[in-house]
Amino acid sequence: MNKSLFIGACLLSLMLAACNPSGVPNSESAPNSEQPPLAGAAIGGPFTLTGMDGQPVSDSDFAGRYRIIYFGYSYCPDVCPVDLQKLMQGLLLAEKADPALAQKVQPIFITIDPARDTPAQLKTYVANFHPRLIGLTGTEEQIADAAKKYLILYQKQESSGMSEYLMDHSRQGYLFGPKGEPLALLPYDGTPQQVADEIARWVK
Repeated sequence: MNKSLFIGACLLSLMLAACNPSGVPNSESAPNSEQPPLAGAAIGGPFTLTGMDGQPVSDSDFAGRYRIIYFGYSYCPDVCPVDLQKLMQGLLLAEKADPALAQKVQPIFITIDPARDTPAQLKTYVANFHPRLIGLTGTEEQIADAAKKYLILYQKQESSGMSEYLMDHSRQGYLFGPKGEPLALLPYDGTPQQVADEIARWVK
């Protein structure tokens, strides 16, 4: 991760620490009667992007549903597929434990590389992780606006003489509520069971 993304990640960590002043990790926080770790945090907001069928998709299309949101890109050689696999395996475990509850959750993958991640490309890519995972792309401006609202930093990394490029980006697995309110960070760097436990903890 380059310096600018590192600084941004540190700022995000500080902001999230303020949202959970007890200092207790999310997975060990007290029961459901307490506020979710991200309650009141300024994360998220309206967006209009492009779905896998080429049609506009807005945040309002998910009203009434919980949402798992992860930003990345399909050409990512390492972290994105690993993170998505853990998040979606966690959702699958939640579906097995409580199908009705897990059906309330819509998983969403938003690209930070719209130049290459066309609707058709995303449709093929997300099918590798979960049958209900949807991929969203858009214009450079639309993606930048959504990423800013969701506190995601990203930057294109090009090498001289290379036709392909990589994208540095923040890694966050968010769980949002049915009104689009931020609830918790999902432990993409943990186990699928830990992801499933967080889903079960906050989805009602």
